[in-house]
Amino acid sequence: MQPRKHFAAVLVVGIFSLITAIQTIAGEVEQININTATAEELMQLNGVGPKYADRIIAYREKYGPFKTPDELMQVSGIGQKTFEKNREIITVDVPQNN
Repeated sequence: MQPRKHFAAVLVVGIFSLITAIQTIAGEVEQININTATAEELMQLNGVGPKYADRIIAYREKYGPFKTPDELMQVSGIGQKTFEKNREIITVDVPQNN
C-alpha cells in the first residue's frame, strides 16, 4: 500500500474510532445486547460489519446466549481490539421467558 493510501486508511479508522468514543461518552450510543441484537444493531459496534454480525448471530444460535461480554471474543474474527473498542456498550442480558 502506498504511504498516502495507508495514511488515509489509518486516518479514516481513527476518525471513526474517535466518533464512536465521543458518542459513547456523550451517551448517544445505546447499549447493544449481543444476545438479542439484530444484524443491523450489531453493525453499530465498532469494527463489526455484516459478515461479523452474521457470525455473532450464528454463534449464539449454535451455543446459546452469551454469558459475559468478553465471550464475544469466541466468535471467529472478533478479537481483543474489537472487544475493547466496544466494551462499554456491550451487554448480555438474557431475555426472560414468561
